Amino acid sequence: MIGTNLSAIWDCNKMNMPVSEILNIKNLSKAYNSNDNKALSKISLTVNSGEFISIIGPSGAGKSTLLRCINRMVDATEGDIVFNGQNITKVNGKMLRKVRTNIGMVFQNYNLVNRLSVLENVLHGRLGHKSTIGGALGLYTETEKEKAFDLLDKLGMVKFAYKRCDELSGGQKQRVGIARALMQNPKLILCDEPISSLDPNSSAVIMDYLLEINRMMNITCIVNLHQVNYAVQYADRIIGINGGAVVYDGPSKTVDDNHLAEIYKSHQEDYFAHAENAVFTGEKALNLEMAANG
Repeated sequence: MIGTNLSAIWDCNKMNMPVSEILNIKNLSKAYNSNDNKALSKISLTVNSGEFISIIGPSGAGKSTLLRCINRMVDATEGDIVFNGQNITKVNGKMLRKVRTNIGMVFQNYNLVNRLSVLENVLHGRLGHKSTIGGALGLYTETEKEKAFDLLDKLGMVKFAYKRCDELSGGQKQRVGIARALMQNPKLILCDEPISSLDPNSSAVIMDYLLEINRMMNITCIVNLHQVNYAVQYADRIIGINGGAVVYDGPSKTVDDNHLAEIYKSHQEDYFAHAENAVFTGEKALNLEMAANG
């Protein structure tokens, strides 16, 4: 599998690469109402450039809210977000638009304009770099168009460049979404459940492409996942969230049944509901279920 080969190459290369901090989250909290029911509670974490991180946890744990706070789709109630050396917690207007050009987003439901072609949707990744008039008129340079075709070629989608997006499969739509994010020339890509609607084969294809982008382009990736097996297989690091708080943060290779029991505590049905989550079987799976119940 591509992921295994790329991981081996990366493990050899990254030891010689300088470590630089790209994201620092300090005491981040988010409440959607005044009842003090916090979607996020005092989250603090640091992300280094080039990391591939998977965030796992039960439904409603706060995974999507965390990503939306990072790219400022929603505003945090408390805390600070420092991205690429700049505190972006309170920026707005043109400054916020500039920040977002460096943060690509891949959505669960693709967020494509279905009536437009694949190429047009990919070019939308340049809208943050355009004036309002230029974006509205679709004024793209030849260089931008060439880059869009190049990205589609890398993602195996160039033959569909002029096809309407509503004629594509789910996996194909997600590849268009990834290409659109890459058109921004981002330093960070956030992926919110990018494979939750896909079959296993399409899921593996999408995860392979994300890993290749991370390894070969050195773009930091933070990926929310329900599928624990993919998180463990692809990520360097796992962040487990439950009840809006980080309950695990460590290397994916050290995740065991006790860690998963803590992450999915009182929500073990979220873990066992997906057969593909069978990272641990037999006695370990039984221990996980007992720990989660206990």
